[in-house]
Amino acid sequence: MKLLAMETLQYLQYYISRYRQVEELGVELFVLNGQGTDDFWPAERYRVAGSQQIDDIIAVAKEWHATEHFDGVITFSESAVITVAAVADALGLPGIPVQAAVQSRNKLLMRQAHERAGAPIPGFRYAEDEKQALAAAEEFGYPVILKPTMGAGSNFVFRIDDAEQLGRRFQQASEGIAKMFWATSEPTGLDLGPQGLLVESFLEGKEYLIEALAWDDEVYLGSVVDRITAEGATFDDDVHHAPTTLDDVTLEKVHRAVRAGAHAQGLRRSVMHAEVRFHDGEPYLLEIAARVGGGGLDMIARISADYDPIHAVVDVARGQHPQVRHYQPTGTHIAAMCLISDAGVVEHVDVPAEVSDSERVFLLKITARPGDLIRRPPDGNTILGFLGTTGDSMDEAVDTMNDFASRITVRFAR
Repeated sequence: MKLLAMETLQYLQYYISRYRQVEELGVELFVLNGQGTDDFWPAERYRVAGSQQIDDIIAVAKEWHATEHFDGVITFSESAVITVAAVADALGLPGIPVQAAVQSRNKLLMRQAHERAGAPIPGFRYAEDEKQALAAAEEFGYPVILKPTMGAGSNFVFRIDDAEQLGRRFQQASEGIAKMFWATSEPTGLDLGPQGLLVESFLEGKEYLIEALAWDDEVYLGSVVDRITAEGATFDDDVHHAPTTLDDVTLEKVHRAVRAGAHAQGLRRSVMHAEVRFHDGEPYLLEIAARVGGGGLDMIARISADYDPIHAVVDVARGQHPQVRHYQPTGTHIAAMCLISDAGVVEHVDVPAEVSDSERVFLLKITARPGDLIRRPPDGNTILGFLGTTGDSMDEAVDTMNDFASRITVRFAR
């Protein structure tokens, strides 16, 4: 089996570990980047289009497909979901419609699709300027959420508590998204919808992350993870626990919400990463992305729910129903976190052996490299990497994670 993996604009070496997981499933994996570096992937299975223009990328993909006969096209990158949909369509391979991909990427179009279908969502307004943002906040009442339409990774997502803060954050976010990777790494030559800022009503409850699968009329919640972060105003310190603490009745409410949102976006055969937040005891959709979750959410799904999102990506790409069941926890407790540091240029990250060699660690991924610039809110949301630990209880898993995280140190260049 041959699959073509794609990034519109290569994101460092971030997805290499995912590509290797795909290869471990017996796939011969080829990589095509719109813009990318040399020596990213074995030369005989790697090409760079040299452009983010969608027609240029499609032309290279078609030429390559004529000789290699790919079975499917995949991505793990948020900013390549639309590119993959367009390429799969051009190659006559399984994939989601381009419009569904756009609605699954642009948060304004996503919200509008949800609204038309009656899916549960927070109130939202698109703000072209600060005056419109202030009017939306007055309509909803503070606090409100400010977020980019084409963002990712909580970059420039803020909780806003008053008008003075909204004015300051709106300016910071407007300037920031103009140069933010996730906004500048999309394909050109397609209508991606408005690129700007949304104001949304605040949801006061807990948040849950879901690795899901849409297949025709059914939607499966393969994995459900609790976000247990002590939240501030920038949503940048993600800490997670699984199995979820939601009971069966509440899970069914979540299932109905995700199913409604997925179908509203036009996702009928797709892997999905869904984020849900509660308000007054009811679930509301934050987003449904047409890709698997980042970080270690694939590992968490396998360990805590016996669901393999990476295998599902491979199966969906070739048009085969993946092995998936409705959510059923295994009983193993995990805790996982993004490793957060101060801002600065990384000189060295030290991970002691008692952390790297521990049998309690299932996820340890240092994504920051020497010379990388770590940006912290309000200027961005760069992390050092990811850490995940197991335990016989939630408390044990969390305590081990926090202990190990405290032993990982970073030295910054002066």
